[in-house]
Amino acid sequence: MRYSLIIPVFNRPDEVSELLQSLTTQRLMPHEVIIVEDGSSLPCAEVACRFANQLPIRYLTKTNGGPGPARNYGAAHATGDYLIILDSDCLLPADYLEAVEQELLREPADAFGGPDRAHPSFSPMQKAINYSMTSFFTTGGIRGGKKKLDKFYPRSFNMGIRRDVYEALGGFSPMRFGEDIDLSIRLFKGGYRCRLFPEAWVWHKRRTDLKKFFKQVHNSGMARINLHKRHPGSMKLVHLLPMCFTLFTASCLLCAPWCLWSLLPLLLYALLVGLDATIRNKSLYIGLLSITAAYVQLIGYGTGFLRAWWSRCVMGRQEEVEAFKKNFYQ
Repeated sequence: MRYSLIIPVFNRPDEVSELLQSLTTQRLMPHEVIIVEDGSSLPCAEVACRFANQLPIRYLTKTNGGPGPARNYGAAHATGDYLIILDSDCLLPADYLEAVEQELLREPADAFGGPDRAHPSFSPMQKAINYSMTSFFTTGGIRGGKKKLDKFYPRSFNMGIRRDVYEALGGFSPMRFGEDIDLSIRLFKGGYRCRLFPEAWVWHKRRTDLKKFFKQVHNSGMARINLHKRHPGSMKLVHLLPMCFTLFTASCLLCAPWCLWSLLPLLLYALLVGLDATIRNKSLYIGLLSITAAYVQLIGYGTGFLRAWWSRCVMGRQEEVEAFKKNFYQ
């Protein structure tokens, strides 16, 4: 099978260099690597040229429009049987495409996705944020996987789809956040087969500080309401958990001046997260950072969810694309 890798990029030449370097180690080489420069002021043309003798690179440029339109632009120029969508801040292990091939030969799929992991070179904060994004005790269960609370929806940092299916669905919507879930929902609605490939994982770099992380998850919370409006019935009870957690945390803090026992559930949750993150990362420091990252993630998502719910469901306003407009590639 022929695989077209599509990588949208915006002002990230160093990241693209690291990603392309990881692609040179693949035991099964891709049919083509399509880099879509999305109106960058720091282009990666020189990086693409440097790897042109090692990889079948196609370098495309367009005016800035966000990751979704950039992926669609790359897909329009692709010739492979399968499109594999990657973020520029990912690194691939040498057996990534081999794992994809083995899964597809074992059982065909119209679309698929794989997990993400933290690379040993990541900073302690990136590892803590990675924990909060993948742990069952935060929203890892909502995102889907082996230990899941909801069905698996491929995410655009590591997503594969048959090219003809992509074209039939019209690719990604103009949404700048939640556009990958929107595409996954349309896959399920269309009756297509969608699977998790556990061994087709990538190293995925995370935000480098909690402020950027909060912006990311706040936008994701808002996107959930926008998805609900686009696809009535797609909202599940599990998607309300971060909002419930946010309201519960606020109520505990408000009651604290009169009853310190109200803080006990928050402390127990922090202890659970801290212990689990410490064991998984073999680092007490990362465990402590993970407590903060988990609270930032759940409250960031929850407040974004509440903000969009008030705006769209109560006030009846049109779709708010996102709260933090400069956070698409950061």
